[in-house]
Amino acid sequence: MIAVDQHGQYESPATNPEWECTVEALAGHVGRVIDEIGRPVHLLGHSFGGLVARSAVIARPSGAASLVLLSSGPAGIVGPRRIALRAMRVVYNRSGRDAVWAAVRAADTVVYPPAGLEFLKRRFFASSDVGLRVMGEQLLDEPDRVSELAATVGDADVPVLVAHGIADDAWPPRLQAEMAARLDARYEVIAGAAHSPATENPKATAAVLVEFWRNGVGQQAA
Repeated sequence: MIAVDQHGQYESPATNPEWECTVEALAGHVGRVIDEIGRPVHLLGHSFGGLVARSAVIARPSGAASLVLLSSGPAGIVGPRRIALRAMRVVYNRSGRDAVWAAVRAADTVVYPPAGLEFLKRRFFASSDVGLRVMGEQLLDEPDRVSELAATVGDADVPVLVAHGIADDAWPPRLQAEMAARLDARYEVIAGAAHSPATENPKATAAVLVEFWRNGVGQQAA
């Protein structure tokens, strides 16, 4: 298993211009990682990472043995999270990153263990300004590419799983269920989780993923 910090996020610094942090550019980075591995991979993208993963598969379906879209959506983020993201962009431009962190913590209803909260803070402040800014813009502006993805995975016979927490508040569960239907994908709802099921209910999330990779794909995940 290989976990990747995308360009400009956490431990992958942004050393290039803004365009290197767009969905399309990040998908190209994923393609280069697959080249280094040297064989098709079981690709999983969470949230914004799901938008990147689907772009990578559309660009080069031969690199994907399967695709998991975890707590991701058909297009830009919607609902309360969209409103909050637009507000955070204003706060960031006026008062900087410290103010954004304080505002997010004040509004967040999730209770994190101390170690989990410390990790979130460390990741947020380690990410580059350009990476955070462009990611926010892309989350607001990403178009609906589900039909394009459906045609791609259908032609290339790439199995797809759409999964999310039962209380996901980023992309409404209804939208994710509709996306799964449009993709003719396997669809799973993870109990006891919201937008980050891997941390909110890791055991159930792992069970969903392993079952898909073993039975839905027909082989073990690489």
